[in-house]
Amino acid sequence: MRNRRIILSTLPLAALALVVSGCSVAAASSTATPTAVVSTAASAEPTTSTQTTAETVSTTGGDLSAVTLAGANADITVVRDDEWSEADAQDITLSGSSASSSASGVSVNGSTVTISAAGVYRLTGTLEGSVVVAAPEDAQVVLILDGATITATSGPGISVTSADDVALHLASGTSNSVTDAADTVDADANAAIYSTADLTISGDGSLTVSGTGNDGIATTDDLAIIGGTVSVTAVDDGLRGKDAVLIEDGAATVDAGGDGLKSDQADDATKGVVQIDGGFVDITAGDDAITATSDVLVTGGTITAEAGGGAGASVTQDASPRGIVADVAIALDGGTVTLSAADDGVHSNGAIGIGGATVTVAAGDDGVHGDARVSITSGALTVSQSNEALEGAAISISGGTVDLTSDDDGINASGGSSSSSGGMGGGMSNTGETLEISGGTVTVTAEGDGLDSNGTTTITGGEIVVYGPTGSGNGALDSNGGITISGGTLLALGSAGMAETPEADSPQAWVAASLSGSAGDVVTVTDASGTVIATTTAAKQYSTVVASSAAVTSGTYTFTSSSGSSVTAETGTALAGGMGGGPRR
Repeated sequence: MRNRRIILSTLPLAALALVVSGCSVAAASSTATPTAVVSTAASAEPTTSTQTTAETVSTTGGDLSAVTLAGANADITVVRDDEWSEADAQDITLSGSSASSSASGVSVNGSTVTISAAGVYRLTGTLEGSVVVAAPEDAQVVLILDGATITATSGPGISVTSADDVALHLASGTSNSVTDAADTVDADANAAIYSTADLTISGDGSLTVSGTGNDGIATTDDLAIIGGTVSVTAVDDGLRGKDAVLIEDGAATVDAGGDGLKSDQADDATKGVVQIDGGFVDITAGDDAITATSDVLVTGGTITAEAGGGAGASVTQDASPRGIVADVAIALDGGTVTLSAADDGVHSNGAIGIGGATVTVAAGDDGVHGDARVSITSGALTVSQSNEALEGAAISISGGTVDLTSDDDGINASGGSSSSSGGMGGGMSNTGETLEISGGTVTVTAEGDGLDSNGTTTITGGEIVVYGPTGSGNGALDSNGGITISGGTLLALGSAGMAETPEADSPQAWVAASLSGSAGDVVTVTDASGTVIATTTAAKQYSTVVASSAAVTSGTYTFTSSSGSSVTAETGTALAGGMGGGPRR
């Protein structure tokens, strides 16, 4: 039984505990120019919790960076090139339906080549058959593929039945290929390259793998790619390491009918991890692009992935192809990640941390969804297409650049795993969810609610612009437990009817007005002396405007539109017919 899984209960959200595992290192953050300008005084600094361990991170605080989560996971086994010498290589010559070698640890029986001893072996030529590694349990076996083509007539092309560690080293300047037979679909060894030992792929050459029966490359232990150009086509999963999948360098292209990259160890809480630290990864998957039973950790590299045909694809009722999915935690701390998914772009049954990566998502359902928690501390997140762009029970944004576009809610603090508007809490009651923005640049373009919380919304910093709904059934701001502002800047344009304003006693002043206009209008808010305190170009039709910053003090403000409209409003006055000035009950 896994002992660090997500624990959800009927306790208030502040008391819920999220148990996570993780590994890898953090990376530097990036910022971008805001899309709107709001005058501001010094904003609140992001807060960082130092009370967490690698094993327990609460839903309302704690570091979700990959480096903090690293200690909870088992080390991933990698065979480095400095652990063996090419000078020790013994030759195996592949010749059609047979092979030859003078090495004492190699035997040939028809079209099956069996390696039974530790060592370094160089494979050249073409084989219509299979290579089997059946070495002692403590053996390290290195296969140098030096212009080798292996096409199995039955089972895998390369199969490791016993060894400690095995490495496939792709000789520089060479092209290599391995293809299985269709009968691997029902076999225990169900991949073109299959291993029961830790498997490392390295070198500067190329390897093309065709999994015509089932998976492309699969191991029951750790799978590591630290070099080379690897192209995998598979009927089912592309790259599968039951205990872990690591990509550190090189280039991996995966075209899979099932999952692209997969680690599915469910019996050990320290395993079941996908970790990408560098290299180039390009995935086309019929199901999830990257999936793990524990964590997905990205600290570097360039990842491009399409799941289930991409954001515009239709899916069946039982299908949920996602870009990146994990049962426990996802940490995106570096690199560039571009996802297009028929269902969610990034989905965790537990927590998601974005702390330095540049992430771009187009999703058929949620852009980024964490059942328990989503934390953005640095980097850049762009959701260009989604139903709901960012959803979780506890959402915190303390830094980075966040640009969200949605057909429904832009940011939805909801306690349920459902992506439906309002989540499990629903109604007008405060069910304890939290949306906290303390830093960063946040731009939301939503046709549902812009900022929505079934609990409370707290703004202490950051630069926030909301282009909210055009329909009266939603608002640019919506919070069942009330909206409190004590720092940062807020400019929210949206519809009337359900428009909400912050708490009347918020520490930072705010002003709201009923001002109507169209997309492309320049909306400006000025104080009594004519000083501009907020301005933006409307992304869509609007009927209300809410503004707050350190530059807003008690008094009368003028709201104008470049289309000719102009109204005045007093600070702290709720919108007529709206839901402002306090919690929505």
